[in-house]
This record gives sequence, structure tokens and C-alpha cells, in this order.
Amino acid sequence: MSLITTQGLSKSYGADDIFSGLNLTIPPGARIALVGENGIGKTTLLNLLANLESPTEGKIQRANQLKIGYLPQKSSLVSDKTLWDEILSALEDLIQLEKELKALEKQMGQPGGATEELLSRYGSLQVDFENRGGYTYESRMGQVLSGLGFKVEDFHMPVNHLSGGQRTRALLGKLLLSSSNLLIFDEPTNHLDIEAIQWLEGYLKNFSGAVLLVSHDRYFIDQVCNQIWEMSRSGFETYRGNYSAYLEQRQGRWERQQEIFEAEKARLENELDFVKRNIEGQRVNMARGKLRRLSRRIQAIEQMGIQAIQGKSWSRISQEVHTTTSMMSPQEAHRRIAALKNPSKKPQLVNLKFQTRKRGGDLVIRTSNLVIGYQDGEKALFSVPDITLLRGECAALIGPNGAGKTTFLKTILEELPPLSGEVKLGANLDVGYFAQAHQDLNEVNTVLEEILSVGNFQSENAARSYLGAFLFSGDEVIKKISVLSGGERGRLALAKLSLSNANLLLLDEPTNHLDIPSQETLQSVLSSYPGTILLVSHDRYLISALASQIWEIDVSGESLLVYKGNYQAFLGNQDQEEEPQELEPDLKIEEGDKYQEIKSAKNKALAADRKRMARLGEVEDRISELEAALEKLGKKLASPPDIPDQVAALGHEYREAETELEILINEWESLQNEIGGRTE
Repeated sequence: MSLITTQGLSKSYGADDIFSGLNLTIPPGARIALVGENGIGKTTLLNLLANLESPTEGKIQRANQLKIGYLPQKSSLVSDKTLWDEILSALEDLIQLEKELKALEKQMGQPGGATEELLSRYGSLQVDFENRGGYTYESRMGQVLSGLGFKVEDFHMPVNHLSGGQRTRALLGKLLLSSSNLLIFDEPTNHLDIEAIQWLEGYLKNFSGAVLLVSHDRYFIDQVCNQIWEMSRSGFETYRGNYSAYLEQRQGRWERQQEIFEAEKARLENELDFVKRNIEGQRVNMARGKLRRLSRRIQAIEQMGIQAIQGKSWSRISQEVHTTTSMMSPQEAHRRIAALKNPSKKPQLVNLKFQTRKRGGDLVIRTSNLVIGYQDGEKALFSVPDITLLRGECAALIGPNGAGKTTFLKTILEELPPLSGEVKLGANLDVGYFAQAHQDLNEVNTVLEEILSVGNFQSENAARSYLGAFLFSGDEVIKKISVLSGGERGRLALAKLSLSNANLLLLDEPTNHLDIPSQETLQSVLSSYPGTILLVSHDRYLISALASQIWEIDVSGESLLVYKGNYQAFLGNQDQEEEPQELEPDLKIEEGDKYQEIKSAKNKALAADRKRMARLGEVEDRISELEAALEKLGKKLASPPDIPDQVAALGHEYREAETELEILINEWESLQNEIGGRTE
């Protein structure tokens, strides 16, 4: 039986129709991604399915045993509890079962309390508790919190002291541990770094329930989902397969629908040609009859679209179409045929172009003994091997949130000084910078004023036309920047960047807040960009398409690691990492009119490995201590004392040690992989 089924589902806000007539099914175990441009109604549909809103028309049938876990885009999680206790509340059924077991243990510890009835009840509950993961729930909590990027020291922090992004991650963790059999997520990868997103992908692949999600992360959809629901202004379409399969099927559908549209329009034009030739001749009656049928068909197509009337009889079409005239004039028919548009054509996309004003030197960026950090900071963020970026290359800078990626970009831009070492930029460079928070946008300006401040436009109308290419039309150009959405800010920042004609682009999360069609356009434009790109992004689809090398910030080793090759090669080499780049000694790079020999890159990963080895030793020592402690506790529990409180205390101590051991074993395996990958 399906978890959710809808029939004729429609939603309107006043006179604004969001969608109508949706017939949807979510079967058990489904992995569905809902995609579409910003503002199309995706969140509204999720709210309806999650029973947070009511439909205007239609029905929603939900299975009796359905339990939904819903993650909104912005978490409203408010709690005075610690993070650990708040997450623990998702396991309330297990906690109650555990309390009942402890109560029975106490009863059985009383003189004459171990009756056959109590023993039977205790045994039954114990089996249920074990089958539902009762003896490992604390370990699972630690794994989920760590997987979502929380540190152990965060576990006992009050939820109300967490940032907005951390609260969203906390709610996500709570939902993952709940007993929900349908997870509905609205942008679950927001506030997650790449490592946490990869962990979430693995978790959802092993999740036994169903998943329905909205995400702008195309790579995430590719990894998790096997069905795509596409919402557009022309209707609702369903596709089987992941995101890559959806792209191929969607392109095929567009091509077929365009062929149908062009064939139908040609048929209408041929019929009209017959009418024009015979409307005043001997075949006037035949021409007038054809013109009446032609008039009805034109009005049907205008109201329903060509796709909607395919294969329908005229009697059925006449019931669904409101005709305003029984017979048009030939001139009116000609005008309306010419005005017909294909509602199923490709959606309007940002018309983005990046061009370079001049050719820069072959050397674009070179660092020497560089250390990144803040002058007033307690310590450096990370050290950088002596690296180079050449003309036409694209380097993707990746690392955990807070690792210093934006700080690195600002150091390259000379907005922040390095703690030591230097950055050398090549000759004839024009640098364009896309800031993640769009700090370069003047909040008091309108969209039009902002673009006029940087562009050399011949007239205001020319500026309006330019903004139209970035989907700002009509009164949207006089909106204040302070009221723009995240997606609108991103499009305006790209519009400004496009005017720079830079030959070096520094891009800090350029796809944030962009809908998928805009992401696809940006990716296509950057793929053909003739200049050099230094990219910071969580968008692995974009990184896969553009990057020729990966620069990874290794927080544990406080260093930058350089991998030559694309993102797929980087993933393949994570267990067997390549040595940091070493340039050939005879390679020469043009710097103005001078040629200099580039020095071999220094391998600073050795220092990182030494720190890992030291930590590995600490972890191994603690694992040995915990294993010994668990062995002693196990023996005590095998022959428990007669005092119930002591039995409970021993059980609690055993579970705490077991949880810590599980976390340390995971850390030990991670350290072994990191060290082994570089030494093999």
C-alpha cells in the first residue's frame, strides 16, 4: 500500500493558482526528488503532503501507519535542552522501554520479586528493546551528530546557543534517528559541508523508509534519488531514474514536444491557406466549415496547449474549452496562429556570458611559504605548499565549514595579509570576485541603480534589457537590494561579474540560492570561459564539470593538499592520495617580458601526518583502556549484585563506555585511512 496518494490536488492563494490536478503516489521505500525553478511551489507541495497545509481542491490519502519526519528550509527548533538531550528526545519510545526494563529489574531485585510472570515480561521487553536498537542508540546518536559535522564538545551545548545552521542540522539529526517511515526534506544539504553531505548520502541510501526531498544539490540528488518530480509553469512531469537520467529524458521530451508543436502549427497554417484561397470561390461552404473548425482548434490550443488536446475528440474538447467566437476572420486566425507558443518548451534561463577583455600571462597565481590566518588570531588556519595556477586552469578549493576557504580567497585578493609567505599574481590580470555573502551589493540601491553603477550603458533602457537577460523584468528592476531573495541577489551579483570582463574569476559558492536551471546555465558558461577560475563550492556537480585540480584544506593537519586531476580522480585517490604536486624544474612561465624557473613544490603533508600519528597513538591508548574497562564491567554484570541501584549504575557505565569506544574506533579507522593513503 502506498504511503501517500493524491487525487486532483490543487492549491491556490487567492487568485494565484500554484498548481492543479496533481495525481501523485509515494510508495514505501521511494527516493523522490522534487525539482523546479524558484517560486514554482515546491515548498507548498511539501507542506500539503506533510499535512501542514490544506489543499484548495483534491484529496490526500495517507496510510494508517504513516509517520512523517519533516525538515523545513529554516529550522524553528527552540529548546533549553542540550544538543544531546534534544536528539535523545527523538528516541522517546526506546527511552520509555528502557525505563520499563529498569523498573522490572528493580522489582525482580526485591525479595521474592523474580516471579515467573515478571521474568517472562522482562524477557519479552528485552528482546523488543534489542531488536529496535536499544543497546546501541547512544552509539547511533554519536555517529549521526558526528556525521552532520558536530564535534564532541558541541554535544552538551544548549540548543538555544547554536547558530541557525547548527539548529537545522540538529533537527535533521533528530529526524534521522526518529521512527519515521517517510522523510520529507526541504533543502537538507543547506549548512552542510561536502563531508557531511557525503555522510548523509550514505545514511539515506541505507534508510528503510521513503524519502521525498527538494534540493538544489544535483550531485546529492544523483546519489540518493531514483525518481524525479518536475514542477514547471507548463505542468508536472514524472521521470524514472536519478538526476543524470532525468536530464536525458527531459531533453528528449522537449525535442518531441517541439516537433509536435511545429507540426500542429504547420497543419493550422496549411488549413488557413486553404481557407484564404477558397473563402470567396466556388468552395466557399467547405472553406467556411474548415474556418469554424480551425477557430475552435486555435482557441483550444490557446487555453489547453497542444499537448493537452492530442488524441481527444472534438466533443470532449468542446466540453473543456470556452469558445468566445464560433468563426474567426482569416486575418484574425492568421494573427492568433502566429502568436501560439509552446508551453512545454525549455524554461527561460539566465542569459549569462563571461568574456575576457585581454589575455593575461601564463602564470596566474603562485604562492611561496604561505600561511593563512588572521593577524589577531590565536593560531594559523593552515599552511599552503608552494603552488601555481596557470592560465585556463580551474582549481576547486574544498574543505569543512569554517576551515578558511573564504579567508584564502581574500588573501589571494590581498584583502587580508597572510601570516607569513607571499602570494604573487601574474601579469595583465583583471580579477573578478563573486562573494558568498554578496557584500559588494549596496543594500540601499535598486537593482537598476546597482547595475548602472558598474556598467557603461548607453541608456537606462539598455540597462533594463541587460537585466532582463538575468530574469529581472518590469518593476523587479526597481526593487531595493535589501528586499531581494537569496536567488535574486545571486543573479544580480552574476550580472555585475559578467560586466567585469575579468580573466581571473574567484568564485565563492556561486550556485548558492540559484535554482537548478540557473545552476545549469552557469555551469555551461563557465565550461567555455577562456580565463582562469579559482572556485569555492559545495556543488560537486559544478566541481566535477569544471575543476582540473582539487585543493583540499586538511583541518587535522592544518595544511592545504593539492590533487592534480578532476573531482572523480580526487575521489578515487582519497584512499591512495597522490603526492602533492611537484613541477618539472625546466618549466618556465611568462611573467610580463621575463621568464623565471618555477621551484618545486614543498611537501608539507609530512607535518600533517606527524600530527595524525600523534593523535592515533592517543586514540589507541584510550581504546585499550575502554576495552579493559568493558571487560571488567561485563564480568560484574554477569554476576550482578543484589542491590538494584548498583545494577542500574553498572549498566549505565557500560553503555557510556561502549558509546565512547564506538566513536573512537571510527576516528581510529579514519586516521588509519588518511595516513595509509599517503604512505602506500
